[in-house]
Amino acid sequence: MSSTLLQQGALHLNVSDALRDMIVAGDLAPGSKVREPELCERFGISRTPLREALKVLASEGLIQLMPRRGAYVAQITQAEIDELFPIMAALEALAGELAVARLTDKDISKFRKLHDQLFGCHVSGNEKDYLRLNREIHRELFTVAANSALQAMYEQLLVRTHAVRFVARKSSEQWGRAVEDHRAILAAIEERDGKRLAELLRDHLLGTASDVARQTLTKQ
Repeated sequence: MSSTLLQQGALHLNVSDALRDMIVAGDLAPGSKVREPELCERFGISRTPLREALKVLASEGLIQLMPRRGAYVAQITQAEIDELFPIMAALEALAGELAVARLTDKDISKFRKLHDQLFGCHVSGNEKDYLRLNREIHRELFTVAANSALQAMYEQLLVRTHAVRFVARKSSEQWGRAVEDHRAILAAIEERDGKRLAELLRDHLLGTASDVARQTLTKQ
């Protein structure tokens, strides 16, 4: 994000938006220390608006402010996984049903193109672009659904679950299973089968939660 954009409106709010995007994209990794000098230089700002922005993100649970240690990107906990993923699954299922009712041929072509790119990234082992495209596909469903209240709730939870959904590395088995899920999701979109799409999206997201829970327990 350019320094010109950051100079518009309330500066610290623009900075918080930029940082939030960096967290969701994985540019600021879960558990990593926020390097204030680098960010100040990147945005062309002083530390005051940066620290105000960090306070905003701390209130959202995205940043942890540690006395005398600085700011760190928050890591999702097992309790949050158990609490948030069923909600996300329900939101995505509803978005899928609403989107199918509004799908145009142009929308279907876009989903097919995104999925073709996604599958290509899996074949080439390009996990970074795979995760980006995965995030774009799920967001596009909410865009097509055209329900602003639903999308706002989704975006709010997305920033809390980003590390699990779109940043955390997958084993080859998990990645392969996710790709097969997306093949079925694309088929349901092309067939305009809202009920089937809702079931697939719900199962896909809860399957992700299960994988993460298993990894968490293994590391403990």
